[in-house]
Amino acid sequence: MLSPTANHPMRIPVQLIDIGANLTHDSFDHDRDAVLQRARDAGVVQMVVTGASREHSPQALALARAHPGELFATAGVHPHHATEYTAECDSEMRELHAHPEVVAVGECGLDYFRDFSPRPAQRKAFERQLEIAAETGKPLFLHQRDAHVDFMAVMKAFDGRLGPAVVHCFTGTRAELFDYLDRDWHVGITGWLCDERRGQHLRELVKHIPADRLMIETDAPYLLPRTVKPAPSHRRNEPMYLAHIVEELARDRGEDVAVTAANATATTRAFFGLPASS
Repeated sequence: MLSPTANHPMRIPVQLIDIGANLTHDSFDHDRDAVLQRARDAGVVQMVVTGASREHSPQALALARAHPGELFATAGVHPHHATEYTAECDSEMRELHAHPEVVAVGECGLDYFRDFSPRPAQRKAFERQLEIAAETGKPLFLHQRDAHVDFMAVMKAFDGRLGPAVVHCFTGTRAELFDYLDRDWHVGITGWLCDERRGQHLRELVKHIPADRLMIETDAPYLLPRTVKPAPSHRRNEPMYLAHIVEELARDRGEDVAVTAANATATTRAFFGLPASS
């Protein structure tokens, strides 16, 4: 089966959903419509546009409203931007979550790898957004990097108050994965799987994720799969490469690609409450 390129997208007889695409990123400003069309041509029928800051969460909603039934949005503040999570910001997030196109709270969580915001500010912003999730009942779109112990402690404080949660762009250890699965959380797999330098351990770990807990994403424009052939002349990832990710994921799980894709799509629709695509 062919892996997708700009001219030859991989066509598989199922529908794909990208649960994490940063389509408000300025690298898409010059060709966003073409990016969406290439995704459609590669079998990606719906996408959840990541909102990760005060600036980009409203833009994610605007994109979703411009493409009803195809694009949806999250609204939240990534730990990198935690210092912007003021009382005003909290009000803005709550206003965004009043819109049905916003299907999850986040991207939120903790990131001690970069520490772009002080850790106390990260924890506070995370807790404020968990309050929104507890009050609205919306799913959580979570980020965790090098902060597992604190991340689990913050989440534990909300035991019994939260709806479904997905740890997006999972890159962690076996112990971390099983901690998440033991809590019945979902796991998002990206093209990190295709990185022979950093993602080799995921090839084995993905076999342990139950089909009803596994979802797929590109995290575009980040994390262009390194195994795409021929390699594009740029490093920008885009949703059409989801087809390549699911092909590699299926191989690692020992499944037919159509089975992996169909299961991920069904799991995603149930998790976010997405309608069937038209």
